[in-house]
Amino acid sequence: MNILILFIIITAIISFVAFNNPGITEKYKFSVGAILHRKEYIRLLSSGFLHADIMHLVFNMMTLYFFGPIVIQTFGNIGFTIIYLGSILLGNFLSLYIYQKQPWYSAVGASGGVSGILFASIAMIPDIGIYIFFIPIPVKGYLFGLLYFGYSVYMMMNPRQHDNIGHAAHLGGAFFGLVYAIVVAPDTAMHNALYLGIMSLPLIYLGYEIFVRKRIG
Repeated sequence: MNILILFIIITAIISFVAFNNPGITEKYKFSVGAILHRKEYIRLLSSGFLHADIMHLVFNMMTLYFFGPIVIQTFGNIGFTIIYLGSILLGNFLSLYIYQKQPWYSAVGASGGVSGILFASIAMIPDIGIYIFFIPIPVKGYLFGLLYFGYSVYMMMNPRQHDNIGHAAHLGGAFFGLVYAIVVAPDTAMHNALYLGIMSLPLIYLGYEIFVRKRIG
């Protein structure tokens, strides 16, 4: 069975089971307090197979379905698996760092992994057309990436109550996908360096705010 379809099926089954059994979500969702205080590290990975509702699940799995084949064709099944699971983990590690002083913070969803697959695809094909919601005109991948990163960084710097979007997980996952693609396929990455550089400007700014100015975390 195709590894992409296998991940979609596994995620869908686990999510549907959890929809009908909230105790599973409580036990395996990303939770800062549970991870830091009770050492429940499995949540860093297990939360990526849970979703808040059916629309959350469908949106993530549709994005994975459309962009997963690009990653599989370029990096193979093993590369796809490394990017997907690694992006979930790095996204959650970044969330853990950002929200370490907020033990109540919790989240579910495969968005970190999906972001990693999406941005590994963009790294290989920066001018790939991406449709945003129901807008009929596609946006070039690197411009989408610039907008995506810019919006996510802005929301992290200016958090809003009831936003309900794990921007840190998205950014951490996307970063993992980009870095993996650059390291494993350096020739293609160098060819697309200008596009990747433009797209990554918000990430550079975020790194400055986190690690130099210490404004986040």
